[in-house]
Amino acid sequence: MGATKPDLRRIPLTIIDSAGPVLQEAHGHRHEDNDAGPRTLGQPAPCYLFVGDTPISEAAIAQEMQYHRAPTPEHSRAGAARALVVRELLRREVQRLGLDDQVAADSRETVEEASIRVLLEREIEDRVPSEDDCRRYYTQNRERFRAPDRIRVRHILLGAAADDVTGRIRANAEGERLIGELKANPVLFADFAQRYSDCPSKDQGGELGWLQRGQTTPEFDRQIFRLREGMPAFPVESRWGYHVVSIDEIRPGAALEFEQVRGQISDYLELQVRQRELQHYLLGLKERYGVRGLDEIEALAAT
Repeated sequence: MGATKPDLRRIPLTIIDSAGPVLQEAHGHRHEDNDAGPRTLGQPAPCYLFVGDTPISEAAIAQEMQYHRAPTPEHSRAGAARALVVRELLRREVQRLGLDDQVAADSRETVEEASIRVLLEREIEDRVPSEDDCRRYYTQNRERFRAPDRIRVRHILLGAAADDVTGRIRANAEGERLIGELKANPVLFADFAQRYSDCPSKDQGGELGWLQRGQTTPEFDRQIFRLREGMPAFPVESRWGYHVVSIDEIRPGAALEFEQVRGQISDYLELQVRQRELQHYLLGLKERYGVRGLDEIEALAAT
C-alpha cells in the first residue's frame, strides 16, 4: 500500500521569515494600524495621484467614489479624483493665504469648509448679468421658455407588489383583457374603474385630472407623457402594478413672456459666469501647485 497522504489542514503553514502559523499572523496584522486605511497584501494603498508633494491614495479615491455615481467605475473614479484634487488645491491656497486662522467652525460647516467658502467669496467675483444679456439669451432660446405641458388622465390600477412576480403577470394579463373590452366599448371605463381599480380614484371613474410632469410616480410619469391622446394598446407598468390608461386631452404649454422668466434667466447666466470663473481660477491653482496623475485617470474613463 502507498504512503498515507498528509492532512494538509493539520500542517501549521507559516509565512516566510515568520515562526508563527498563517492564521496567527493574519489575526495579529488585522489589528495593526487600524487607522491607516485599506491595505493591499499588507502594504499601504497605492498612490497614482499627487497635488504638489501631497499623495492622494487609491483608498481615498475609493471612499470618495460613493458620492460620484456614474455609468462605469472608471467614470466614478475620475469624478472622485477630480473632487479630491480640487479640495486639495483649495486647501493649499487657504493655507498659503492664512485664511484658516480667520474662520471658526459652527454647527453648519467645518473650519475647512468655512475657509474654502471665504476663499471663493474673496477670489471669485459675482457678476450679475445685464438686462441686455438676459434679453439676448431669451431671444436666442425662446423655445425653451414655455409653461409645462399638461395632460388629462384616467386610469384603472391593477395592483401588484413589485416583488410579486405572479401577481404582476396576472395584473398585466388582466390589463390587456380590459383594454380589449374598452376598445370595443369605451363608455365602460368608469364602470370598470369602479369594479377593478385599486386606486381611490375609482370613485371618480378613475379620473386623475390634469397632470404636469413630476406630479406622479417617476416611472409612470415618464411613460404617460410620451403617449398620444386616447387609450394605448398596452397597460402602463409602475411600482404599484399595471395601469389601464386613457389620455383624454393634451395641452402643450404656452410660450412665456420675457418678464415671466427674467429672474430664471438671470440666475442661470450668473451661475454660468461663476462656473467659468471658478474653472479659470482652479486652472491657475493647478499651475501653481502642480497635479500629477489626474490626466491618466481621466484618460481611462474616456476609453
